[in-house]
Amino acid sequence: MSAIGWDDLMRLGLGALRLTPEVFWAMTPVEFERALEGAGYSGFGGGAPSRAGLSALMARFPDRGALGASDGDKRNDAEQ
Repeated sequence: MSAIGWDDLMRLGLGALRLTPEVFWAMTPVEFERALEGAGYSGFGGGAPSRAGLSALMARFPDRGALGASDGDKRNDAEQ
């Protein structure tokens, strides 16, 4: 979990898992990771999430629109 910053951990714990601050801060890193896994989040223990885990996250948190250029505006470097 060291690759994830405190802001992200707090968003997951307090927001997604709906833990109270007291419960969040009292948890060990292993307990927090197991809670995330139980809620369907994976990939925090190292390595990439599974295809099923990624699909579940994409369904739960769909893109709200692309940042920057649209797909139609993107060109291959060789074309420029």
